[in-house]
Amino acid sequence: MEKALMKVSSLKAGGFWISSKAKEEFTNITQDISHVSNAVEEKAKWVFNKLKGAQQNGKPVKTLPDLLREYNLPPGLFPQNITCYEFDATKAKLTVYFPSTCEVIFSDNSVIRYATRVKGILVRGKLTGIEGLKTKVLVWVKVTSVAVEGYKSDKVWFTAGVKKSRPKDAYEMPRDAFRVQEF
Repeated sequence: MEKALMKVSSLKAGGFWISSKAKEEFTNITQDISHVSNAVEEKAKWVFNKLKGAQQNGKPVKTLPDLLREYNLPPGLFPQNITCYEFDATKAKLTVYFPSTCEVIFSDNSVIRYATRVKGILVRGKLTGIEGLKTKVLVWVKVTSVAVEGYKSDKVWFTAGVKKSRPKDAYEMPRDAFRVQEF
C-alpha cells in the first residue's frame, strides 16, 4: 500500500511540474507572438503612411510634380504612376519608387526608362548624381543629370555621356508609364 501511495504522490508532483513548465512555455509563446504582432503592426503603419503620402509636421507632403516645379524642373520629368517618393531637404536627396521597371515616351518622341528606385540630388534647377534613369539615344544610356539653366528657359538638358537639350514643354505633364521587363 505504501508503494502505491508513493507512486500516486510522485505522479501528482510530476504532474504539477509538467503543468508549471507548460504554463511557463505558454507564457513565453504568448510574449513572442505579442512582440511579432507589435513589429508587424509598426511596419504596416510605416508602409501605409508611405503609400498614402506621409506628413511632415502635420502637413501633407507635396506631390512630386509640385516638388519638381518648386525646384524649377519640369513636373512631368517622372511619370504619374510612382509608388511614392522621399525627399530629405537637409541632404537634398530625392528618391522615387516605382512598382516596376517602366518607361515613358514623351511628346518629343524621347524615351526615358526608370528603374524601380531612382535616386539623385535635387537642387534649384538640377537633379544630379542620378541612379536608376536611362534614355535612348541609339542605345540605352544612363542619365547622370537633368538641368534647366534658367527659370524662363525652354530647354531641359540631359547628361547621358554627352549633354543634350530637349524641349521643356514635352515634360510639363506627368504621363503614364508602361511596364518593361528590364532596366
